[in-house]
Amino acid sequence: MKLDGIEWIFFDMGSTLIDETLAMAHRIREVIEGTEITFEQFTQKKIFYAKQNKPADLETIKFYGLTKTPWHKEDERLFPDTIECLQELHEYYKIGIIANQSLGSKERLERFGILKYIDVIVASAEEGVEKPDKRIFEIALKRAECEPEQVAMVGDRLDNDIVPANGIGMYTIWIKQGDWKDACPREVQEQPDMTVESLSELCRKVL
Repeated sequence: MKLDGIEWIFFDMGSTLIDETLAMAHRIREVIEGTEITFEQFTQKKIFYAKQNKPADLETIKFYGLTKTPWHKEDERLFPDTIECLQELHEYYKIGIIANQSLGSKERLERFGILKYIDVIVASAEEGVEKPDKRIFEIALKRAECEPEQVAMVGDRLDNDIVPANGIGMYTIWIKQGDWKDACPREVQEQPDMTVESLSELCRKVL
């Protein structure tokens, strides 16, 4: 059933529309290369930090005294249900992006074949401000010419997506994918209005 009063659905990109599993595995293999730290050890520590709602990979890199390596965008893939979900949603809602990304988000979305479903793109590198700063959400609202109560924000992170979107008055949907699927909402502002485990489930609940 269509969300009451919602005209726009804004998405994060990484671990929301885009599967970063292979890219994250690539980073882990690179940062532990030449050390005695195993892939499994790194992953378990990452889960530990995710459960505390912290930036899991970065905190783990810091914990072990490792050096962060470049992110391999070439390893990114769409989730199997991304295209179908956006196709269906775009018949009923306008679709936007609010994401912390390096330059070129529009071009990446075009390469993935989903730009045609996106009406507004607000990405941190182009805007000079990043989540969880509420200003990037305000930029998106202004560009979409809508009010917060007309927007649902879908993201994988409680700190970057759910908390600021709640604070600005948006309807919030936490999608439990990627590193932060093990996070645990503790404070009131971390509580999403809806929780889903896939884009397919999201479509079933909002259409």
